This record gives sequence, C-alpha cells and structure tokens, in this order.
Amino acid sequence: MIDINKQIGYWIKGAGDDLMTADLLIREKRIIHGLFFCHLVIEKAIKAHVAKATGEFAPKSHNLIYLSEKADLKFDDETVTFLGILMKYQLQGRYPDYNPALPDILKVNEYFEKTKILLQWLKARL
Repeated sequence: MIDINKQIGYWIKGAGDDLMTADLLIREKRIIHGLFFCHLVIEKAIKAHVAKATGEFAPKSHNLIYLSEKADLKFDDETVTFLGILMKYQLQGRYPDYNPALPDILKVNEYFEKTKILLQWLKARL
C-alpha cells in the first residue's frame, strides 16, 4: 500500500525545487535547460494529481497530456497549447539530435511566468 500523501508531497516538493532551477537557468540564459526544467515543474505537479486521483504511483511518462488525462485534469485550450509547447523542450534534454528553435527571451520569460501560474493552479487543487 502506498502512502498517497507522501507521494503528493514528493512530487510537489520536486516541482518547487525545479521551479527555482528553471529560474536560475533562464536568468543565466541557459534557455533550453531552463525550459526543460519548466516542463519538469509541470510534469511533477501533474504526477501529484495522478497519485491523488488513482491511489497509485504515477507512470514513468513525460507526456503532459497523457498524465493530465490519467489525473482527470481539465484544462482550457490555452493551457493545453502551453503543455504542448513545454513538451517540445523536454525532448531536447533527452534526445540530443532533437533541436527545436529557441524562442526569444521575452517569450521564454512568458513561458516561465505561465509555468509559475500553472504550478500554483495545480497546487491549489490538491
């Protein structure tokens, strides 16, 4: 039997830690790495919801849409689009031959702000 509260705490703490890392990386202009960590923030927060919704360990998946469906999370179209954007940046961190075009720093900062807002939204619903 798994301790669901422990799982939720694990994922949310990790999301918070990764948010700080994303911030540091983006400020240092390590854009692809910063966006990779933005993806991790949201992935971990959604995995907390998966644990809560299913009573099981979250699957070893990085697909934010799949994980959201598993957690029965409902997002508006703008948020679903944002999840798709984040997913393209997580691939480069795992597959060196995948090189998406990097957005300008204004767009990167916008993505970071959206990451923070979405993390708060997800935490408020746990």
